[in-house]
Amino acid sequence: MARLGITHETRYAYERPVAFGPHRLLIRPRDSHAIRIVEARLATSLPGQTRWSYDASGNCVCTFLPEGRADFLTITSSLVIDRFPAPLSDQAIDDPHTVSPIVYGREDRAVLDPFIRPATEDADRVMLRWLREQMERPDEPALDFLLRLNATIHDQFEYQARSAEGTQSPALTVARRAGTCRDFAWLMVEALRRLGYAAMFATGYIYSPSHGGIRGAGATHAWCEVFLPDLGWTEFDPTNGLAESEDLIRVAATRTPAEALPVSGTVIGDPGLSELSVAVDVQQLDALCEAA
Repeated sequence: MARLGITHETRYAYERPVAFGPHRLLIRPRDSHAIRIVEARLATSLPGQTRWSYDASGNCVCTFLPEGRADFLTITSSLVIDRFPAPLSDQAIDDPHTVSPIVYGREDRAVLDPFIRPATEDADRVMLRWLREQMERPDEPALDFLLRLNATIHDQFEYQARSAEGTQSPALTVARRAGTCRDFAWLMVEALRRLGYAAMFATGYIYSPSHGGIRGAGATHAWCEVFLPDLGWTEFDPTNGLAESEDLIRVAATRTPAEALPVSGTVIGDPGLSELSVAVDVQQLDALCEAA
């Protein structure tokens, strides 16, 4: 258990001054048994109105409307959080439905259906052929399969950081055997949906000092969440081969990557050339002896 300080700065720079339309900020976690927000500050280079709400998935959203014109816009979120990890290895798995094929109860299924339906096409069956290669035996426990698939993507796909916005299609990630964290997360989400699992695209931050060779530090990070009977929503990070890691700091989870952009908005006028830069810093402030 630890107290962490998180700074997330997004800066847009334009060739010419512009006015700004509403901006949607997905940069604040919700308080939960795993995360408690001690302090939260939002600083912007332009004044403007803010309104906080929850989206349909329960994520905390800020709508920010900048006032005036400028040739740059900076949005900085500063958080102090208490992180209370619950390692996967400590969980008891008693539900017999946690074997393949996965089975959800009627009540769960009514909520989970949107996260079971795939959101992408696989016209050439590139992903389907790859997914079939990953299947070993029909009675493999679901958790064992998920851990193995998570490790396979980590071990067999090349991580390539990419500053350009957007996420590769899962089929393209399979074909290239390479991508960034959001590509690997989206591949795992869509692959599992084709097997009947409920899966979400999760985004947030990663704290790197406790593990060597962490990928995705210094920027926003993405991973996959899967709903398992008896365990609930469970985190798998195929970029780093982690599962329910204390280093993952969830900000939001959505049906698709397009809904998970940390900062999105519009400009009014012709900006000319534009540049986007993002910097994330996660530091441990002090250790906590026990959860509140």
